[in-house]
Amino acid sequence: MMQNFKKLSPNHFHSACKAAVALGLTMSASPVFAQEIPADDETGLQEIVVTAQKRVENLQDVPIAISVLGSEGLENRNIQSLGDLGDGAIPSLRVAPFFSRPGALIINIRGVGVLSDSNQPARDQGVGVYVDGVYLGRAQGLGTALYDVENIEVLKGPQGTLFGRNTEGGAVNIVTKRPSGEFKLDATFGVGNYGSYKAEVHLDVPEVNNISLKFDGILTKRDGFVENPFPGALDYNSFDKRGFRAEVQWKPSDRFRANYAFDVSYDATSTNYLQLVEAPVGLPATATAPAILPNRLSALPIVQPRRASRTPVGTPQQASIGKTNGIRLGLDWDATSNLTLKSISSYRNMQQTQYDNAINIPSLQQPLTAANPTGSFVNFQFGRYSIAPFDQDQLSQEFQVIGDFDRLKFAAGALYYQENVEDAAQAFNTLQFTDAAGTVAVLRQINYATQTIQRASRVKTTSIGAYGQATYTPPIAGDAFHLTLGGRWTRDKKVGELFTINGAPPVIPVNGVNRVGPVPLNASWSRFDPLVNLSVDASEDIHIYGKWSTGYKSGGANSRSLNYAPFNPETVSMFEVGAKTEFWDGRARLNIAAYTGRYKSIQLDFFGLYEDVVNGVRVVTTRTTSDTVNAPGTGKLKGFEAEFNLAPVDGLTLSASYAYNSVKIPATLNPFPQTGGVFITVPIPIYQVYTPENVASASIDYELPFEGFTLKAHLDGNFNDGFYGNYTDSEYDPVTRAVRYAQLKGEKALIFNGRLSVADIDMPDSDAKLTVAIWARNLFNNQHLFYKSGAPRSGVQGFFNEPRTFGIEAKIKM
Repeated sequence: MMQNFKKLSPNHFHSACKAAVALGLTMSASPVFAQEIPADDETGLQEIVVTAQKRVENLQDVPIAISVLGSEGLENRNIQSLGDLGDGAIPSLRVAPFFSRPGALIINIRGVGVLSDSNQPARDQGVGVYVDGVYLGRAQGLGTALYDVENIEVLKGPQGTLFGRNTEGGAVNIVTKRPSGEFKLDATFGVGNYGSYKAEVHLDVPEVNNISLKFDGILTKRDGFVENPFPGALDYNSFDKRGFRAEVQWKPSDRFRANYAFDVSYDATSTNYLQLVEAPVGLPATATAPAILPNRLSALPIVQPRRASRTPVGTPQQASIGKTNGIRLGLDWDATSNLTLKSISSYRNMQQTQYDNAINIPSLQQPLTAANPTGSFVNFQFGRYSIAPFDQDQLSQEFQVIGDFDRLKFAAGALYYQENVEDAAQAFNTLQFTDAAGTVAVLRQINYATQTIQRASRVKTTSIGAYGQATYTPPIAGDAFHLTLGGRWTRDKKVGELFTINGAPPVIPVNGVNRVGPVPLNASWSRFDPLVNLSVDASEDIHIYGKWSTGYKSGGANSRSLNYAPFNPETVSMFEVGAKTEFWDGRARLNIAAYTGRYKSIQLDFFGLYEDVVNGVRVVTTRTTSDTVNAPGTGKLKGFEAEFNLAPVDGLTLSASYAYNSVKIPATLNPFPQTGGVFITVPIPIYQVYTPENVASASIDYELPFEGFTLKAHLDGNFNDGFYGNYTDSEYDPVTRAVRYAQLKGEKALIFNGRLSVADIDMPDSDAKLTVAIWARNLFNNQHLFYKSGAPRSGVQGFFNEPRTFGIEAKIKM
């Protein structure tokens, strides 16, 4: 049955979807970006509840920039993991895979927080991801399937006071649904194109002796988008995600609650496909620089300017498997009517294997050299397989005191966090050409397990912190003014070592003598992050505020480097003004914010030549490595955000949001030589990666109730004007100081998603409700090269976005 469904014509589905959605859109509009609570007046927008300040509050009363995507919004957009937020549902939030690896995610907010190389045990991201108050310390594991989510809160700008370390860009706060103490069953089953299927079950057990139980299970799988013709190998960009979560809640009184949760997940993915989209052209000679000859390409059709459905040659490819599990114990005690004490204890473990063969096709080119003037491909090795296992465990304990008095509200607490991480990496070629044209390939007879471990490191991170934040409402102007002051002290310590380089202990020259042995890391940093916020209730429905806050991303060391030298934390100081407004009797809501800030000690990665050790002597080879430096001077941040929601008639909701984010990074000196061994002797311009300047999203939602069921329609559109990829090897003219192909910008994108459902169908002789829905992501099959890199000698390569996916699903609720 699934095979037949997979063969449905996209054009047939496209036509049917356009007709069905058009029928609903004669009245329609967009998705609700939050978990909503029904209001007394059902004709207006619903109240959005958030926990951004450690307490339950109305979004409109919280004087910071927050976007919220609730459970219905996640369902409407068919979001199954954080990676699906990469289409721009929340404009200031950018989510992307670490290069070709969907099992590790890059996350930034307002262009801040980017970690372009996630395979670094001693490095951190600058956007904190939290699930039920527990910080997730690694980029690996973030691609797992989401459980029964209440809402996803995106807090924009530095959150150094209440959330602490590694929140210089902001925080993503995921809140799951708790046990209800009543019997509830929510089961969803669906199938789609590319052989996809999904099964999701959520079960609440009735309360017995003050104990409630909740169980969540999910299974979702999809075949790859790009066929890999190698026998027995996975296609590119497939996934197989599974997860189970159980939570028990003990509530012996109205004033005390204990929640214990356990979760385990499995996330198997295959690498994304890197395409060569433009052939190398070289560069002509100038008065100061020789001509750059383009490489000779394989005679296979390796230049693929449009999104490919099949690779020109197959390569070995197996699943990268992430396994995570964890426990959480939360204790909440209302000591008095004004004072709540909380404790959050957690332990988590993660193992991630990584098998990456993404760069296979773009590498099928041969430099023209004196030794090989014709560019013959005889004995040319390719199919570079990068294998990088990654292990992590973390322990955290946080205590909170929450106070709520007549004129004073406060939150204070302390956190202990400890993490152990170890990685290793090896890369080797799996295939070889036997002919001069580069068309006949054979598998190299090698043992993967005995290939050289080219780097390995381990690190232990310990962080402690204490914080406090209080809001005072003075008895003036009708209690319209609210002053918030806060601060957090944090101390981070990282102890570790780079213990393997190219299969042997590192050899580091010290005072002219080679020192053999692990390169140690022993560094610590202390920080104080303050916050000042003044808000004014201009009326019951208009609130304005001004906020200054700071945050930081922890320092560390780069395990791809040779010296493993520590680099310092990067910091953000940001001033923000905003307004939160409601009007037209609660039918319209407009929230806006503008900000400016300083960005210091920005952690930048540069790539260069790899140094090896031969007979105890360090020599330069052609293998690449990277190093991380703190950019000199001060970068600049500025931007504007707006979110608008409108409910003009019953059942219809229109939503629109926009973000302009500008990041200016000081020009920085590249520590590595470039093509031809030339050092760039002047600082070069750097563009922030994974950060479009302009992003917009709009959506339409319509509900039309009938006797015994409700018709629901949803359509959203998401635009961004493209972002820069990582800095790569460039061609440099030392006289004109021209740096060419240093960074390339991806293409603009406009993606539509849609969903049409017949919901809450009454089932005979039962309290059960049935919902049947069809959905589509990238409805009109837009294709764009979202990530680009390259050089004149080797051409332009990049990743295309995902093609249209669609499916049908049924949900039973009891």
